[in-house]
Amino acid sequence: MNITLIACSDNSEILWNVFRMGNLMLEKMDEVNIFLNGPSVSYAALSTKEFPILELAKLFTLSEGVLLA
Repeated sequence: MNITLIACSDNSEILWNVFRMGNLMLEKMDEVNIFLNGPSVSYAALSTKEFPILELAKLFTLSEGVLLA
């Protein structure tokens, strides 16, 4: 199944959950795309110690997830 998640937020917790969901779906052998729109394009700057978005984004792309912005 091909899944696309769309994020349009600058809230660190929301973006963290989008990448968590994407990684979980990849583990289940789905094809997953994450489309970042608007303020979510700056996800790297929104990564914090509490919400390590960069680590999840790296895992997502290394696991053959497609990141679109």
